[in-house]
Amino acid sequence: MWEQTLRFFSLQDANVRYVVFGSILLAGATGVLGCFAFLRKRSLLGDAIAHATLPGVCLAYLSTGSKEPYVLLLGAIATGWLGTLCVDWIRRFSPVKEDAAIGIVLSVFFGAGILLLTTIQSMGQASQAGLDKFLFGQTASLMKRDILILGGLAFFLCVVCFLAFKEFKLLCFDVEFARSIGLPVRLLETVLTTLVVAAIAIGLQMVGVVLMAALLITPAAAARQWTDNLTRMVWLSGLIGAFSGVAGSFISSLAPRMPTGPWMVVTLSILFGLSLILSPQRGYLTRLFRHTQTRTTIAAENILSTMYRYAEPNGRFLRPVSVRDILRYRSLTSVGALTVLRSLKRQGLVSETRGGWLLTELGIKSAENLLRRHRLWELYLTEQLNIPPHRVHRSADEVEHWITQDQEDQLVSLLDSPLRDPHEREIPQRKDE
Repeated sequence: MWEQTLRFFSLQDANVRYVVFGSILLAGATGVLGCFAFLRKRSLLGDAIAHATLPGVCLAYLSTGSKEPYVLLLGAIATGWLGTLCVDWIRRFSPVKEDAAIGIVLSVFFGAGILLLTTIQSMGQASQAGLDKFLFGQTASLMKRDILILGGLAFFLCVVCFLAFKEFKLLCFDVEFARSIGLPVRLLETVLTTLVVAAIAIGLQMVGVVLMAALLITPAAAARQWTDNLTRMVWLSGLIGAFSGVAGSFISSLAPRMPTGPWMVVTLSILFGLSLILSPQRGYLTRLFRHTQTRTTIAAENILSTMYRYAEPNGRFLRPVSVRDILRYRSLTSVGALTVLRSLKRQGLVSETRGGWLLTELGIKSAENLLRRHRLWELYLTEQLNIPPHRVHRSADEVEHWITQDQEDQLVSLLDSPLRDPHEREIPQRKDE
């Protein structure tokens, strides 16, 4: 295994070089273009185009008898474009929605391609043509001239994306604004669709019809989890695609019977799964941490307000509050309440005594600010929305945690600096914590 690994990364084998460079160029280019298809919510269209290219490959071979890459590539682009036009026509001039139109075109064109492929096989020419490889791809069959053709086209697609990046960006995010400033939106859509069709066509020999859509969309979907900036997303998507090309080539080199294309898709799927879990903004772990942190904060604030309410009627803040008293008003377990109280103690908001728990000076200020927001919101609901006073407590109990300082100031101004809430309880004055 170590010898195979060293031989792979040394790139001494010409066939390995072709496979690696071809995979990097293809996956990188499709990753870049996939960003625009993904952001325009046209991901399924890529799958339809990929399946629509199969009859073009077969027709190109039947009409010319040649299996030259550029001949088959032109046929694939032609029927891929035709499939795109069919989806657009069905969507525009019939009551059928886009997803159904894509499904119809995908099945019809792919079925036609299978029929043509079967016809070619019955002619006894399948072994010479090698067209069955376009179903699942066969990267190992790439020759130097194939790499030159595919690599040149991939490089051309990336250059066009770079030159028209601003226009494509507007097309993804604000089509109406693009029209208002005089951009030829229809032409730009045509150019972008042509680039996507070309990217899918050049990848057929490597990945195949069935898996090509994954190579187009998965890098963009993974990159989207890591950034909100389109420029960074495009670069990251291209790098993810290129890495999958290297990884797929490496794994297939360890076992000759393992095709490169499927392993590229498997690598992309793993990277996408890791992005869903680990990305700092949208990742599952990040969202779980934020959710846990939010629940802990709300529980802590609820305990502070509950302890304050116990002492508020007579101002006896030196009387300890027990966990049982807190559980009487809050839906917490004893263990959960103790955990939150210990966290508040570390923050200097409560102190522990022999008979229970006491609010510190800082804890009293925090509780008063929380109750101030609570009671301002209760007053707003009763005075501005005419909700009865006995029905406003639950809403205020939920909203009090989210009211910002600016919103609090707006409430005070709207309510004319009130002193008491609808229940005639004093509204605490704002205190700096």
